[in-house]
Amino acid sequence: MADDPLLHRAHADLIAQRAAEQLRELLKTVADRIDPFPPFPGAMFVYGIEVEPPASGGEDHGCVILGEDGALYELQIGLDEDQVGSGSPVAMRAEARVPLDDLPPAEYVGYAHRAVSAAVEHLLAQRD
Repeated sequence: MADDPLLHRAHADLIAQRAAEQLRELLKTVADRIDPFPPFPGAMFVYGIEVEPPASGGEDHGCVILGEDGALYELQIGLDEDQVGSGSPVAMRAEARVPLDDLPPAEYVGYAHRAVSAAVEHLLAQRD
């Protein structure tokens, strides 16, 4: 049974899960240190730090950002069709942060590691 390849995969999955949990806590800690949290460039209502996708090439999640709560989100910017014709460009703009809560642990680890790096870079820039 010790040579069962499925056991190796299960072991790897447990390691990824543990790393994801630790990174989730670290992101909350790092995000708490950022004050003020920056508005996302080009957004009117959203605060966040852009997270580059991991090089592993997983699923495309669009523009991923780190929120002020330490969670990862996909930023979606579009047009509020109900407000078209209102004459107000601000009212017609729709911005949404979609939580990326359902990322598999191994994919989350890649994004979370990049998010920690981006947040640390922001903190270092705030020092200057």
